[in-house]
Amino acid sequence: MSLFLFKRFVTLIATLIGASVIVFLVLEILPGNAAQMLMGPDASPEAVAALAAKLGLNQPAWTRYWQWIGGLLTGDLGDSYAYSTPVIELVLERLSLTVPLALLAMAFTTVLALLVGVTAAARHNKLGDVGLMGLTQVGIAIPNFWFAILLILVFSVQLQWFSAGGFEGWDDGVLAGLKALLLPALSLAVVQAAILARITRSAVLEVMREDFVRTARAKGVSQRAVLWTHVLRNAMIPVITVMGMQFSELLAGTIVVENVFYLPGLGRLIFQAISNRDLIVVRNCVMLLAAMVVIVNFVVDVLYAVIDPRIKASDI
Repeated sequence: MSLFLFKRFVTLIATLIGASVIVFLVLEILPGNAAQMLMGPDASPEAVAALAAKLGLNQPAWTRYWQWIGGLLTGDLGDSYAYSTPVIELVLERLSLTVPLALLAMAFTTVLALLVGVTAAARHNKLGDVGLMGLTQVGIAIPNFWFAILLILVFSVQLQWFSAGGFEGWDDGVLAGLKALLLPALSLAVVQAAILARITRSAVLEVMREDFVRTARAKGVSQRAVLWTHVLRNAMIPVITVMGMQFSELLAGTIVVENVFYLPGLGRLIFQAISNRDLIVVRNCVMLLAAMVVIVNFVVDVLYAVIDPRIKASDI
């Protein structure tokens, strides 16, 4: 197990290094000048050059890259060009909304997908199966931003059960904060739940054909116990794979949904930083999202070995 984790950890570090190089180079080749953007189109070349020197933009690219990596390792991400505030403070403040939003959306996704997928598999080729798979097809076709607007029209404008947007923070209590994130989380979860439900159904149907399932039924184990105790665990390998990718998509999807609901999260910060050409904020936020994706994939690999020891043994 130690060798398995070591190999996966080395892969994680190598991937993070590659991602940092790509993120830095992509932002370097973008047209425009951050100093010019901050000073305005009417600023003199001398003033723009002075601001560029102050921000360190006149240094060679490789020097700025190593300074950035050193800052990442020490927690010093620099100051935002637009806000004149340490980037780490901006990121931590926005993560207090984005991470709970993504986790809540992932919880909705998992519960809905497992219920629909297992139920559809238990009623294979029956009316319930056809109806549930039809609903998942509709869910896949719905863009999350359109569904977000629909939720606002129904639950905020018509029924007035929820606020149409904004987030007052966690000072008013956890329940108040979760209530504000409920509609955004549902809008993020509906498409991912539809995809995961179809994967779950296929995986459960494949496992249900195994000999041990017939043996369990022959011993008198109930259909419910067979499905939720024996079949589902053995069907979780492909499901967990998709869940890992979906959590990454949920983090990226917050950029659109947070703007629809006017939520002050990481996605909205990235959108505003791109508009202001605040490259230091964009670079660190994108790298943070990339790191989250890589770490989630690492956790998924570890869960593989926990669920199915054969994967760990074959890898070692």
